[in-house]
This record gives sequence, structure tokens and C-alpha cells, in this order.
Amino acid sequence: MTTRLSDVIVPEVFTNYVIRETMEKSAIFQSGIVQSVPNLSVPNGGDTVNVPFFNDLTGDPQAIQSDSALEVQKIATGKDVARIFTFGQGWASEDLAAELAGDDPMAAIGSRVGNYWNRSMQRILISAANGVFADNVANDNGDLVLDVSAEDGTGEEASGDVFIDASQLLGDAKGKFTAIAMHSQVHSNLQKKQLVEYLPETDIDIGFGTYNGKTIIVDDGVPVEDGETDGKKYTSYLFAAGAFGYEEGQPKTPTETARNAAKGEDLLFNRRRFILHPRGFAWQEGAVAGDMPTIAELSEAANYDRVYDKKQTRLVQIITNG
Repeated sequence: MTTRLSDVIVPEVFTNYVIRETMEKSAIFQSGIVQSVPNLSVPNGGDTVNVPFFNDLTGDPQAIQSDSALEVQKIATGKDVARIFTFGQGWASEDLAAELAGDDPMAAIGSRVGNYWNRSMQRILISAANGVFADNVANDNGDLVLDVSAEDGTGEEASGDVFIDASQLLGDAKGKFTAIAMHSQVHSNLQKKQLVEYLPETDIDIGFGTYNGKTIIVDDGVPVEDGETDGKKYTSYLFAAGAFGYEEGQPKTPTETARNAAKGEDLLFNRRRFILHPRGFAWQEGAVAGDMPTIAELSEAANYDRVYDKKQTRLVQIITNG
């Protein structure tokens, strides 16, 4: 008897394998950039969900005078809006058949699919960050962007001074940053300058070292642009903990298998419904051609509008020549 994917995959258990792999092994989850949002859940219907928040308390304290009452102030609230995403992927058995020989084939296949979603979640996050900063440049004078690059490649490379200047964009709120995402070339340049520390026994070192107590994430999916004359412009990001809110939902059919008898193929389909939202940047649905935004469309400025005060935001963009 031939063992098929449908014989070894229990959809409910398999889906949990995949979600657990994503959250346990993804750099963006390990680093704390992505965190759950209290009281946030993914509804079964609809495209967006409101994420209300409290603004900071304002005003000077009142001097207490004889025979006088304090004037009562109120706390203002705001509304953030997160997009609900539904993505899926399918695979033919040629990619998975070898896993059937394992001791726990469902876990083995789940690990492989989980790694696929790890990479995909990171792409989604980077694309959303690019959209946030595109909106920031277009509508907020680029006050969260530090660009020290030059079109001829003679601008500054990433350095301690550059990261300090980037943190300063948030003024006295600059101490909140906990992670830096960068291209591998930028990481190599920092290594040459001996600015990368390796603390393998700590939670903040997820394999690429640390800088000034911050987790380093290396991803060649971050933007790299050719200068108009020469050189390249590399984008890096500073993130605070919980810069992106996350919640997993339940698509109608998360996992299913099928059989293509004409080709003799087993098929596996896996779907995810989730929120992965840059906190404080309300989704606008301004540049979405279909029912669901694509990963590429997440980088469009028209899909975001900042609703947090600048110092309450949790991410900064840095552009260097290396």
C-alpha cells in the first residue's frame, strides 16, 4: 500500500505544527519586534479590525492653592486600524515525498512548511515597514527617516554614530529600541568595524550578534537601491518591542490535501489568516487592486496613515551606503 500525504497529515494538528514553527523559529518573533496585542482577536468576517489606544497624558501639573479645586483633565483616545490578511500556498508531492520516511512525517512536513511561513512573515513585515515609511516621507516630512546616503556612493556607512542619530529621531523616547534589521552587506561592514557583539547564551542574540544591546536581524529582503551615479543605498530599521502587533486567526480551511490522479501527484494546501500590523499606522486600503492586498501592495504609502504621536511610534528607517 502506498502512503499518501492524506494518510499522515491530520489537518488540525498539522496547522498547529506550522503556527508553532513560525512563532518559535522566526527571527521577528524571537527578537520581540512582533508581539500579541491584548484584547485583539481576528474576527471570522471583515477585512479590518479597530485597535483603540490611549494618548499620553498632557498638561502641566496644577499648583494647589488654598480654597481651590483641581481642574479635572481627561485622557484622549485614538483609533488604530489593522488589516486582516489571508494568504495561502500549495505544494505538490515532489517537494514533500521524501519527508514521508521520517519518524514523525507530519512534524517533518510541518517543519518545512513552517520555515516557508517564517520567511514569508518576514517579507510581509518588511514590505509593511516600507509602506509606513513611504507614507512618512509623503505626509509627515520623513520625520522617522534618517538618510545619510549619497547617490554617488560616498555617503555614510552604518555605524554607531548613525544608529545614535537615528534613535534621536524619537528624542527622549529613543531608549525603547530593542532590535535592528539590516542587509547582510551592512552586517558585514559592522563586523569589520568590530561593532557586533556575540552573546550566544542570551535571548537577544538570535544568531547574528548584537549591537549596543540590540538584537540584530539580517535579511537580504530589505530594500537595496542603485544610486543615480554609483554605489548602492541600503535600508536598515530600528524597532522597539511590539512594533508590529500580531494575532492568528482561523481561515475556513487551514489545511487540506488532494490527489491529482492524472499526474499521480499528492497536493498539500496551507492557508493563514492573521493580523501583522505596524502599531500606530492605521490601514487605509488606498492601493489595493483585488480583494486582498498582495505583499507588494503592502509597501504602498496610500495604505497607511500615522495615528500615533511621533514619540509613541516604534520604528525608524535608516538609509546608508553600506
